[in-house]
Amino acid sequence: MNITIKNNEQIEKMRVAGRILRDCLNMLEEHVFPGQTTQRLNDLAYNYIISQGAKPSFLNYEGFPYTICASLNEQVVHGFCTNTPLKEGDIISIDCGVIWEGYHSDAARTFPVGNISVEKSNLIDATKQSFFEGIKDIKAGDRLGHISHRIQVYLESHGYGVVRELTGHGVGTDLHEDPLVPNYGHYNSGIELKEGMVIAVEPMSTMGKRFVYLEDNDWTVTTADHSPSAHYENTILITKDGVEILTL
Repeated sequence: MNITIKNNEQIEKMRVAGRILRDCLNMLEEHVFPGQTTQRLNDLAYNYIISQGAKPSFLNYEGFPYTICASLNEQVVHGFCTNTPLKEGDIISIDCGVIWEGYHSDAARTFPVGNISVEKSNLIDATKQSFFEGIKDIKAGDRLGHISHRIQVYLESHGYGVVRELTGHGVGTDLHEDPLVPNYGHYNSGIELKEGMVIAVEPMSTMGKRFVYLEDNDWTVTTADHSPSAHYENTILITKDGVEILTL
């Protein structure tokens, strides 16, 4: 395992990457509505990131053809963008990354498309809250398993499935670095968190069972029972006193 500790100069670059990504996702939220297309959202994200002097992390990453992952309803992650209009009642998870002077940020949000069911709204809210439960009171010296365990307990206590095949990860000059950050596990397990570590914490939940499969495009991961899924992610910096969320 090769975990990089970032210095102050590197952290500042990641702060800039995080702010650009935060603002990009906030902009995209305003453009999520019935009749909109994910291809248009992808174009908006690309144009915004480029306008800030940054680069999209995902575009051409291991062959991925889009700036954003746009995952609809039962799609968990890595959804492809299309010209099919979004429908009232859909939910869409948008995952995106930004490179600033060689350093990445990574974040995801799940948005409602128009008016959605109470069940879908609760799923989105619980997935977001599980992130904050996971990182609450975390600081250098704690174990990574603290985060993983809290996410799992929170989501499962609300009746949701926790996807295990996909995890959070370290972030730096590579989009995906060590360590892996699972959304399940035992308290007080895993590596010790060090000051200067930067990781992406990204709970992925399902309204049904936790099992998933890979679609024929070899990218998109979908719930096996086709139940709705939600995703919430931020890039965080571990400090001696707590965490700094770089993408909020």
